[in-house]
Amino acid sequence: MTKKFNAGFDVAVLGATGIVGRTIVEVLEERKFPVCNLYLLANEYNAGETFRFNGKSVCVKNVEDFDWSQVQVGLFTAGAEVSGRWAQIAVEEGVIVIDDSSRFRYDPDIPLVITEVNPEVIADFRNRNIIAIPNCLTIQMMVALKPIYDLVGIERINVATYQSVSGSGKKGIDELACQTVKLLSGQDVETNTYKKQIAFNCLPHIDKLMNNGYTKEEMKMVWETQKILGNENIAINPTCVRVPVFHGYAEAVHIECRQPLDAIEAIDLLSRAKGVEVFANEDYPTQVINGVGKDNVMIGRVRKDISHPNGLNLWIVADNIRKGAATNSVQIAEILVRNYL
Repeated sequence: MTKKFNAGFDVAVLGATGIVGRTIVEVLEERKFPVCNLYLLANEYNAGETFRFNGKSVCVKNVEDFDWSQVQVGLFTAGAEVSGRWAQIAVEEGVIVIDDSSRFRYDPDIPLVITEVNPEVIADFRNRNIIAIPNCLTIQMMVALKPIYDLVGIERINVATYQSVSGSGKKGIDELACQTVKLLSGQDVETNTYKKQIAFNCLPHIDKLMNNGYTKEEMKMVWETQKILGNENIAINPTCVRVPVFHGYAEAVHIECRQPLDAIEAIDLLSRAKGVEVFANEDYPTQVINGVGKDNVMIGRVRKDISHPNGLNLWIVADNIRKGAATNSVQIAEILVRNYL
């Protein structure tokens, strides 16, 4: 690359009209990312919409007509199928792709990055000019647990998730809103996005069911955690649940450490960790009140596990759209252009 950090970079956002894509545009502006020219891309049905960025209007273009040689960095947030189609085309034109879909997460030669956890592996983008981003659940869990893992080791993670409907995109938000209104009006509800009613209900089934009885959403947490830590022996036992909340994810996490660590020591350690905010137990965080709109991972209810000598319990909250996707993408791009381009 010939451009320098201070000169600005030409950036494309693929999937710009989705929830995460819109948030990426906001985060690029908030964090003052050095954008020279911003190109917003979507399919033909969503092309034509106009965004405001740094005081200027930017029109969404049809990706089918886009010349990828115009940009150095591509932020992809349009799903695995779209990434599978366009990433290699972009790479061949010299673009470095930062992809938040599941398309490349498990490829051994593509780095899977959380900026607070393993920023050093960004350097491996040179393998294929692609950087993958983990599932939002994995991001918030690993930001919280990595300091503990580094200090005393972790042998096993039990986690139950409480995932808002924004994880399903606008269609999930619309379905919860519509069902809530109808039920409060005494009307029957229809189910489209989810197999069962989501309003006033909890659904312990996200993504398809695998042969081992776990859902794919649950197995993502297993595969991604092991890859990020470089440890195939760490045990992860997840249960993923969709809850009738519009925004934000929460996790009840129970860990078994290799060495003892009491709650006070854990709180002190996490209070000094990057990207983390620790709450006193009587002032626990919730995804709606504390998590939404924030980039930090919130931790509360830190306590010794009374059933295991080396066990700890934590309650972990984050904005799944921001830190779980958009902010992590932009943070990776910041490190990329600062240190490698």
